[in-house]
Amino acid sequence: MSLHRRRSTLATGWFHRVTTQWRTVLWLTLVWVMLWGDLSWGNVVAGAVIGAVVLVLFPLPSVATRGRVRPWPLLVLLARFVADLVTASFQVSLLALDPRRTPRGAVVGVRLRNPADLYMTMTAELSSLVPGSLVVEAHRLTGMLYLHVLDVEQVGGVEQVRADTLALEARILHAFASNEDLRAAGLYHGPGGTPAKSDPGEGGGRLGHETGAARRPATGERSGP
Repeated sequence: MSLHRRRSTLATGWFHRVTTQWRTVLWLTLVWVMLWGDLSWGNVVAGAVIGAVVLVLFPLPSVATRGRVRPWPLLVLLARFVADLVTASFQVSLLALDPRRTPRGAVVGVRLRNPADLYMTMTAELSSLVPGSLVVEAHRLTGMLYLHVLDVEQVGGVEQVRADTLALEARILHAFASNEDLRAAGLYHGPGGTPAKSDPGEGGGRLGHETGAARRPATGERSGP
């Protein structure tokens, strides 16, 4: 069985493509109006036409997903991201102002629970936006992310980097994934608040099992001065 969902094939007709991807047209229209800074019927119509033309001339494959948006986990995800952003910015500033300290960088490999394109991309993007860390490589088939960390000691070590990345992925899955995806990742909470049992071979469990997942062989891990 493949570790990631197959991408759906592109629609052959331009009208069908535009109507099935109307959310993208709406988003491009909003971006067009914001760029002009003037909310008028002319800008809205022009933005919609340009958005439709972009979809027809530069088609992209659709990413199949069965997720759902959960407001409270989404709020938790955003709040934690802002907190991590502020904390990491402060840590990088201290590192830059201390000439006596030499950062010990490393490339750390982390195997995600759910290697679907959407969730892997979100995990990689949010990880890269936090100062001091950058995703340098992603393997879709294996679900591996490779992150370059500016100073491993400052963030608590290699195992802490893995645990933080898996915790970020868990927050993303709780905010956007379907119940089936959460069960497969071992993150689903039943009606009584008890996480459903999962097969250890399916790639991890709840946050309490992250240590076990983090203790896998450090594939691709490299340290440097």
